[in-house]
Amino acid sequence: MKRISPAALFVDLILLTLGAFLSALSVIVFLQPSQVAPSGVSGVAVILNTLIGTPVGVVILLGNIPIQIIAYRMLGGWRVVAATLYAVVAYSIMIEVLTPYFPVSGVSGDALLNALFGGIVGGIGGGLALRGGGTMGGTSTLGRILQDKYGVPLSSSALYTDGAVVLLAGLVYGWEGALYAIVALWVTGAVTDYVLEGPSVIRTAVIVTDFAQVVSDAVLTEMGRGATGWQAQGMYTGATHSVVYVTVARGQVEDLRHLVFSVDPNAFMVVGQGHSAYGRGFRRALRANLAPASPTPNGE
Repeated sequence: MKRISPAALFVDLILLTLGAFLSALSVIVFLQPSQVAPSGVSGVAVILNTLIGTPVGVVILLGNIPIQIIAYRMLGGWRVVAATLYAVVAYSIMIEVLTPYFPVSGVSGDALLNALFGGIVGGIGGGLALRGGGTMGGTSTLGRILQDKYGVPLSSSALYTDGAVVLLAGLVYGWEGALYAIVALWVTGAVTDYVLEGPSVIRTAVIVTDFAQVVSDAVLTEMGRGATGWQAQGMYTGATHSVVYVTVARGQVEDLRHLVFSVDPNAFMVVGQGHSAYGRGFRRALRANLAPASPTPNGE
């Protein structure tokens, strides 16, 4: 059983609150003034507010009830749902409370700028909520389910789950408004992914060489990085070679390339891109809010 410390719960609460605040600002300041429908239940709430004047926050709250019932069954029980419910309630209240303090026309009359910055601010808010253990509710919860169960990136799942909202926005605000909604939707998903995964700061290299030990020793000595090696067979020549796998920081790629080919001019090296690495020399493998489980004999 994962144990969560009170300090970690407090940090999660801060992340969820800040995520709700930024998500509310994205709607109040950028999206709603330009009639750019935000994603999911929030988009439906904004559209209904335009058509019949229903309170945005109340519709968001009511619309999330059936979605959170699904999340309870598919995302691991009460903890994710409780965190999401807190974020949704805070988000709904903040929209209602903060709206009178901002101009109805927003901060810009340019719909494209509002779509872009609404997506950026909303994406940061959604990412912070996910880092806090919840979601901003609505279709972001459905996107979390697609990500957890099927590995679909949030930037892609947002397009899948919000297509109907974009269509409805087109019918209400016109198809230009729907195009702006798609821009905001894509930016929100991309920024959320960035907040969750961070910048691409590491590179992985697969090196095929006949001097594996020399290359590995050089990488360790000159660059302070470890390496993993194994034997492989070239399928064209049938010859046996060694493969060395190395993970380095982005700025070390050129140093690695010069080092490898100075040792073995006939080596073959492929460099791949990664977001982050966990373990010795890189990030900690465990979240700070999870106490490591006590090991038991035979893995039991």
